Amino acid sequence: MSDSFPLAADFPAATAEQWRRAALGVLRKTGAAGEDAGPEAVDALLSTTTYDGVRSAPLYTRADPVPETGLPGLFPFTRGARAAGAVVAGWDVRQRHADPDPKVTNEAIHADLDNGATSLWLALGDQGIAIDALPGVLDGVYLDLAGVVLDAGGAGVSAAEAFLAYAASGGAAAAELSGSLGLDPLGWEGPALAEVAELARRTADGYPRLRAVTVDAGRYHDAGAGDAQELGCAAAAGVAYLRALTEAGLDTAAAFGQLEFRYAATADQFATIAKLRAARRIWSRIAQLSGVPEAGAQRQHAVTSAAMMTVRDPWVNMLRTTLACFAAGVGGAEAVTVRPFDERLGLPDGFARRIARNTQSLLLEEAHVGRVVDPAGGSWYVERLTERTATAAWEWFTEIERAGGMAAAIHSGLVADRIAETRDRRAEAIAHRRDPITGVSEFPNLGERLPREPGPPVGYSYAEAFERLRDRSDAHTSRPTVFLATLGPAAAHAARAAFAANLFAAGGIATVTGAPEDFAASGTPVACLCSSDRVYAEGAGAAARALAAAGARHVWLAGKPGDYEAVDSYLYSGCDAVEVLQTTLRELGVA
Repeated sequence: MSDSFPLAADFPAATAEQWRRAALGVLRKTGAAGEDAGPEAVDALLSTTTYDGVRSAPLYTRADPVPETGLPGLFPFTRGARAAGAVVAGWDVRQRHADPDPKVTNEAIHADLDNGATSLWLALGDQGIAIDALPGVLDGVYLDLAGVVLDAGGAGVSAAEAFLAYAASGGAAAAELSGSLGLDPLGWEGPALAEVAELARRTADGYPRLRAVTVDAGRYHDAGAGDAQELGCAAAAGVAYLRALTEAGLDTAAAFGQLEFRYAATADQFATIAKLRAARRIWSRIAQLSGVPEAGAQRQHAVTSAAMMTVRDPWVNMLRTTLACFAAGVGGAEAVTVRPFDERLGLPDGFARRIARNTQSLLLEEAHVGRVVDPAGGSWYVERLTERTATAAWEWFTEIERAGGMAAAIHSGLVADRIAETRDRRAEAIAHRRDPITGVSEFPNLGERLPREPGPPVGYSYAEAFERLRDRSDAHTSRPTVFLATLGPAAAHAARAAFAANLFAAGGIATVTGAPEDFAASGTPVACLCSSDRVYAEGAGAAARALAAAGARHVWLAGKPGDYEAVDSYLYSGCDAVEVLQTTLRELGVA
């Protein structure tokens, strides 16, 4: 056997121009490219653009320049805070707890710690657990082994003081406490920056493994922000905290050491990987400008996105969170939290917490995702996406700084207005199903049985427009139904009938299928014609007139808009599905 491993060396070399010509042939067949389009049009037709305006080409080669990223563990820390060659044990498996019952939470905490979790994230105050319940919640927890991260919103200082007092009363050495006190005053109405800075100074002096401040960028993501907006807001908030901490007497390097950053991880794995890498690049640049480049190794806690979670078909959330967790680990997060798949239904049960915990255990112990430092490094696509995301985020960060800093940008409405613009654009893309949501806007299951009844809506959700429509349909006295009037042989109508049924089901609307002459017996006042363009040209108008004469209040046609007599509206790939469903429910008399 040869010592070499030639891989593709035995195949003839291929060029980017050959690929473009092959891709152009496919694009012409699908109608995405005209016959007069040349190979040079392929890149524009197949490129994608994020909500932050970051463009990605469909193909990257050696001809594409790759920015200098340095080495893992060294400035600019794009490739991670851990040095290559160091012993890599994976990431910190951090479980979140918010059940207000101290006994239930304590039992859940011990179950987590006994089965793979390595740190705790406690939602306190108005978010869940009463601050004075901390002794019962943490009873039996070895604080020298398990890190604790607090999240108490506006009551952050009170929660921090209570935690430190409890730890001292239990004999835990200050040098052994780890985690974060979770203070984030810019995100909540509560303690002033000066009060937080004083507590951070005490933490830096007496608790070497504990951090005082958490920059929770996930709140901006969960409000609808794009990735670059999330990073820009995080950088601006971080700088505001650095100013407050240094004014309180901390030296610059110590101030950097008091901050931990929390980011959202989504099912868009490459965007998440690039986001975490870009965040480190941005923060290292801020450290460099502050005169302490060696302090710029950002501590990152990645949490699977709350906005991407759905109430409907919640089992699909397991797939979303698995992808997000994988991306967070590959992207270099030091700590990861996977949200339970049933989180949108209320407080998770033991099974959901176990699945969330085991998702990380499987990736760490069986897939060994945590054993490789920056496995995406060197990918031309990921490196370019990282660089462009960082550039867009830096532009947003500097705009916030020019507006007077993060506090001023929040109070003036700049941050909220800009995020709202992105949220509206995302909502439009979701409504048109350009951003499909499996189990909700695509492949919904009208016969599903949820694990339990959902509680009141909590926070912004990508799926909310479709799920509100499902709720309306489910609350109706009977299942709303549309008649699919099929024309011609099955080969002509099957694809569009399936498309229409899938779209209507996204709004909780059932369908029955038959020939136009069967409509009168269907008992529904809404019909949808389904067939091929050729059959439509021959008989769509006559079929629509017959449906109207039989009592159809509204006649849809599944296909691109045309000039067909008696057809009221059209549904097709790329149409506004939310508008289609709202119109249909209105015609069906569903409140």
